[in-house]
Amino acid sequence: MTDRRLRISVLGSTGSIGTNTLDVVGQHPDRFEVHALSAARQVDLMVEQCLRFKPRRAVMADEQAAAQLRERLGAAGLVIDVASGAQAICEIASDQDVDVVMAAIVGAAGLAPALAAAKAGKRLLLANKEALVVGGDLFMETVRHGGGTLLPIDSEHSAIFQSLPDDPATWSRRVEKIVLTASGGPFRARDPSTLSSVTPDQACAHPNWVMGRKISVDSATMMNKALEVIEAHYLFRMPPERIEVVIHPQSVIHSMVQFHDRSVVAQLGTPDMRVPIAYGLSWPERMASGAAPLDFTALSALTFEQADEHRFPGLKLAWEAMAGTPGSTAVLNAANEVAVQAFLDGQLRFDQIHRVNRATLEDYLPSKPAGLDDLLAIDAEARQRARALMGRIAV
Repeated sequence: MTDRRLRISVLGSTGSIGTNTLDVVGQHPDRFEVHALSAARQVDLMVEQCLRFKPRRAVMADEQAAAQLRERLGAAGLVIDVASGAQAICEIASDQDVDVVMAAIVGAAGLAPALAAAKAGKRLLLANKEALVVGGDLFMETVRHGGGTLLPIDSEHSAIFQSLPDDPATWSRRVEKIVLTASGGPFRARDPSTLSSVTPDQACAHPNWVMGRKISVDSATMMNKALEVIEAHYLFRMPPERIEVVIHPQSVIHSMVQFHDRSVVAQLGTPDMRVPIAYGLSWPERMASGAAPLDFTALSALTFEQADEHRFPGLKLAWEAMAGTPGSTAVLNAANEVAVQAFLDGQLRFDQIHRVNRATLEDYLPSKPAGLDDLLAIDAEARQRARALMGRIAV
């Protein structure tokens, strides 16, 4: 840590990761100051955040929301630069006055600002798994060239990072495999034949974590874990065949690393996203997160299960996408975003999400992307094909 307070931009400040980040930052006013915030259209919450943290800049996804925010902040007597649009979000991610960027915008929309922060050499706290799933090698190369620091915020990847040796150059020769844990979501014990009747509210009722609706559905289908497998492959330079997923319903062990001598190092903690957020903010130090301590005497058991491919057929799409042509992981992510939104909108059954994802992955073999424009083009084409295929699947 430096002698001065670190300046932070929070991208997606009104989402679950964003609000938890601001909770942690608010506990340490001597260490951090909020430079900029961005959100989609939640003006009411953005007003509250601006009143408390008084950032220099605030960015909304569209001008209508920005105009409302500008008017309300003006009425409150706050002088904050309010802007709108994707370019403005990239600007607060790469601003020369910013030290730390929390990238918590959900979906492929978070790719461009995460790349902007990486290119500018920021300490990038990555909660947007799609940046790696879509960006892959291009994103990691941008991080290397930018000279910044990439720290994973997903609880699983933060756990792996904390369990790995300090020197990345030794990972490949010391590590036998990475083990990602998964809670199994709300349907871990449900009869797979009944999943066609699942409602959005049921899918979003996660037993352990409080999350947004999209990622909650991904947890229910285990597509979140499929995307995390891809993310781990790029983050930790680990071959796909050396990444494993195991169901751990208690969500106490957040992930593990098995070494060649068969010893296992794991990171444990209460299921509270403030823990990995605080670790990313304070790394290589540690600071209070506000989370409750883990009480081992209150734990009745820590159990583990194999992932049921019949109940969670989407999980193996991770390895299939990584074995496909470059850009296939971006296709999978785009198809899943379309399918999940259609399910939340009542246009697709829960059990049809996987069918749309698989059909799109099989239908579209993209050319190797050379830059951001190529990635965005793959994303757009995959979405178009997913919608067309959905029209036939949802009949």
